[in-house]
Amino acid sequence: MSILAVSNQKGGSAKTTTAINLGAAVAALGKRVLLVDADPQGHLAEGFDVASSALDKELSLVLDGSLSLTDIIVNLRPNLDLAPSNIRLSYLEATLFTKHRREDKLKNALTVTESNYDFIIIDCPPSLGLLTVNALSAAEWVLIPMVCDFYAMLGVSLLLGVIEDMRIELNPSLQILGILPTRLNRTIHAREVLERTKAELKDRVRVFDPAVNESVRFKEAAAAGKTIFEYAPDIQGAEAYRNLAKEIVDGI
Repeated sequence: MSILAVSNQKGGSAKTTTAINLGAAVAALGKRVLLVDADPQGHLAEGFDVASSALDKELSLVLDGSLSLTDIIVNLRPNLDLAPSNIRLSYLEATLFTKHRREDKLKNALTVTESNYDFIIIDCPPSLGLLTVNALSAAEWVLIPMVCDFYAMLGVSLLLGVIEDMRIELNPSLQILGILPTRLNRTIHAREVLERTKAELKDRVRVFDPAVNESVRFKEAAAAGKTIFEYAPDIQGAEAYRNLAKEIVDGI
């Protein structure tokens, strides 16, 4: 089993879009996938037309020890399950600071599912708080979605430093899978940022190609509660996620 965290502290980087569609693409290759929503916004559930605010059983109850992870899992598609969250997870995050081994709550919770899945994909919140620390403590790999703009590129450099600190202090087995450029548009600025990212980080981390192009189809698919493969399977972004899924299944 491989555990992959999808992380970037900057909002709007397509973390949830990536978790949903990468998970669906890996599942379509015949692998058993569990999506874990570590973001209190609960958008993973919403992306599959599940109302996160109405859920009685969600991740906060697992992290506080009230339930086992298996108690909250929802089946979404063949080979694809979800451990959902909602706003209650943000309330729990504040109380975790007083707990012993607070950074390992998610890691410990995932142990009960180790034999049930080939891949676990964790959608991280847009912050570097304790929920993200829990995800990076549990993960073996980090995938960093990055919107192709200047400030996003600066944010990725910060995140790379945080991951290195995590590796030293908390999780020596943590590795960076790579940066996935997302929401790439036709502007000169976006292309320049992408090329600069490749040039400056080529010795530190892989930048996946092709990038995921900007497309309104991703927003439409989310609003319809569908993956991009169900809603618009022929767009370039869908192909980018299929290619990434194949690399992950073949390589980690």
